[in-house]
Amino acid sequence: QLSGGEKRRESLQSPRFDYYGAEPAALDLSDAELPHVIEIYDFPSDFRTEDLLRVFCSYQKKGFDIKWVDDTHALGIFSSPIAARDALSTKHLMVKTRPLSQATRASKAKARAYADYLQPAKERPETSAALARRLVIGALGVRSNQTRAQRDAERRKLQEARERKRLENKQREDAWEGRD
Repeated sequence: QLSGGEKRRESLQSPRFDYYGAEPAALDLSDAELPHVIEIYDFPSDFRTEDLLRVFCSYQKKGFDIKWVDDTHALGIFSSPIAARDALSTKHLMVKTRPLSQATRASKAKARAYADYLQPAKERPETSAALARRLVIGALGVRSNQTRAQRDAERRKLQEARERKRLENKQREDAWEGRD
């Protein structure tokens, strides 16, 4: 049988969760996770890497690097948390700084994504061309145009560097062991 006179009742149920307004959860980076990294922000968008390096030139000798986030945000990677804290406490005219825990979402995401590459910057060790020269001369079979005095000076310099490194390691070990 057909029923023609009844109207269908539609019920609209309001959604329990609003997925359209959802935003990704904020990345929680504590200050202890990457203490040697700070956010550099609020600088002109035409700034280049050289300009930021000039602002933080006093930290370059100790080890300082920059990782860009966008045109007006960058991450400053220092050699130690102490250097980063020192940079946070100094006031700069053209840039502002803040710890990574207070950084923008984009900066935190970049820091999290590149955490393996954001290790503290280390000073490059002293190098010498003596080994490379010796290998090339041996491979080509030619005589060196270096004088005996130059070779002796280079050998002495390498020996002093080895001795200095050995002394630093001994001092570090003595400090850990509590010896004088």
